Amino acid sequence: MLLAAALLLGLAAIGGRGGKEAETAGSPSASASPSRSRAGGPDLARRKNGDPFALGRTDAPVVMIEYSDFQCPFCGRFARETEPRLIQKYVDTGVLRIEWRNFPIFGDESKAAAQASYAAGRQGRFWAFHDRVYAEPRRRNSGDLADKHLVAWAREAGVPGLARFRADMKSGEAEDAMIADQVEGYRAGAASTPTFLVNGRPILGAQPFEVFAQAVEEARGR
Repeated sequence: MLLAAALLLGLAAIGGRGGKEAETAGSPSASASPSRSRAGGPDLARRKNGDPFALGRTDAPVVMIEYSDFQCPFCGRFARETEPRLIQKYVDTGVLRIEWRNFPIFGDESKAAAQASYAAGRQGRFWAFHDRVYAEPRRRNSGDLADKHLVAWAREAGVPGLARFRADMKSGEAEDAMIADQVEGYRAGAASTPTFLVNGRPILGAQPFEVFAQAVEEARGR
């Protein structure tokens, strides 16, 4: 919880939900600058072996980082319509790695779902939970993502230990991980969802498959 408090202070300093102030305040100094990707943007890829919040090989030539909110309708559209095609064409063939970041901007239910997704990931079922939550459009802050639904979807997603899931989703570790993702996103310039970085190149919104495919092809050719 101390980490959460520290990160919240950093988040406040960056400037709320983004925009020009966030982009300016989030620009790191030269001494703290992250490494640059081959596309020229910040290289924020984690490339951790066994990362439950990532799909694809750790040595894939292209990494797409996705900052998303489970209440965001455009994030849901991307998850249902575009992401499966990217997985089939690029992830399954070793070209692309997708790394998820929780970026809840629409209130308490967004935060609850983010922490629930972390809890599902702790038991190796993040992507199944992700797919279940995004399976259909949800009404924002209407109770559609209440705890009882999150637990039911965890069960449907095959999370084996529901008591552990309930505890993990309310834990300080889940909150810390969520806030760390938020801070990273704001520092990278994300101000809305979904926001993507393809080898550091930003793509905003649920763009057509062809936009992502072109970005992946260009990134793999560098």
